[in-house]
Amino acid sequence: MPELPEVETTCRGIAPHLEKHTIKNIIIRNHSLRWPILNGLPDILAKQTIHKVSRRAKYLLFQCDTGTLIIHLGMSGHLQIVTPSDEVAKHSHVDITLDNDTLLRYTDPRRFGAVLWTSEPIEQHHLLKHLAPEPLSDAFTADYLTVLLKGKKTSIKNFIMNSKYVVGVGNIYANEALFLAGIHPKTLANDVDHDKTIQLVAIIKQVLTKAIKAGGTTLKDFKKSDGKPGYFAQQLNVYGRESLPCPQCNVEIKHYKEAQRATFYCPHCQAID
Repeated sequence: MPELPEVETTCRGIAPHLEKHTIKNIIIRNHSLRWPILNGLPDILAKQTIHKVSRRAKYLLFQCDTGTLIIHLGMSGHLQIVTPSDEVAKHSHVDITLDNDTLLRYTDPRRFGAVLWTSEPIEQHHLLKHLAPEPLSDAFTADYLTVLLKGKKTSIKNFIMNSKYVVGVGNIYANEALFLAGIHPKTLANDVDHDKTIQLVAIIKQVLTKAIKAGGTTLKDFKKSDGKPGYFAQQLNVYGRESLPCPQCNVEIKHYKEAQRATFYCPHCQAID
């Protein structure tokens, strides 16, 4: 599933091709995504200029003349810059053609993604208005997190993956950040002291920044906007490494499932108190 680094990588890859250009045409081959694509979307978007492409959490935002196009990649979606002669794949659901003949193609085999339109201020949209701070922003600090951790009896892994507290720390990067911080994933959020919280916040920022620089993590479905894979998978310490030796102590990496998500950890480096 594309997580924050993959969505940010996509955003940076497509923005130079789209910004300040006008939409000529939009083809919708399949309206049935997580939420049905608006029937009148081609008419709404025709002749609108894309002024800015940005990201909020895992949502890609295309600021146009009269509103914002919102795209979420779901569990298997990706956006690519292609040419009109490129073969249309079975699961390529939407094409957007611009005045510079750039063609942006949305492909999503599992169809859990979304292509939405809103004319209201984007910060007021129901999918975005309750989102927590971005993990790479100045608002995400140890002091901010310490206040939220108090009294929370959920596991620290589930806590940092909850968009009510911080957005975009998906499963892969939660595993990696907790490993580097030396925190067992089952540790109760309330039991993480302030010193560990300072360390965890810094490591979350570090892990996400490194993943973005590496172009994200390709495990199965994710492709960058140029069709190439992301390379952060080569730097993973614990995720997907069950039974392999820990890179720090050589103890065997363990695995369990929590809330239907795969969790990987080193029982030595992340010993629970």
